[in-house]
Amino acid sequence: MENVLDVLLYLFENYLEGELEDDSRHADLKLELEQAGFPQHEVEHAFTWLDSLSAFSETAAPTRGAMRVYAPIEKQCIPADCQGFLLHLEQVGILEPASRERVIDRLLALAKGETVDLDQLKWVILMVLFRQSEDKTAFSELEDMMYSYEADLLH
Repeated sequence: MENVLDVLLYLFENYLEGELEDDSRHADLKLELEQAGFPQHEVEHAFTWLDSLSAFSETAAPTRGAMRVYAPIEKQCIPADCQGFLLHLEQVGILEPASRERVIDRLLALAKGETVDLDQLKWVILMVLFRQSEDKTAFSELEDMMYSYEADLLH
């Protein structure tokens, strides 16, 4: 998971959103990533992950206030501190239930049975919110929250 997340973070930090959504640029971006030292299979997995993020269906999205019960495979990959963080973000209005489900889906696609940590979760949440045009405010709020928590830890 760590290596695919590294590819995603590299894309997230170095390319504009439009560049990632432009399918005609994918071949060039993949080549650049491979030249930067990322293995081809991890680059392919990262682009598949991004494509699946865009294609996520919200037809069965839960309503606000619904209680989220984690399945056994979700509990295995998403520890209690991460579940608590997701709940907190939902309670303060940063994550909508549909966004939470998208985050969980994308975490499981990355984790492949491994346990994620809080930092990995935060990056996935940022990527999910960034890719959702309607959640730019939530993205900014989470980004501010992440940096303020890190500053509090340093003091």
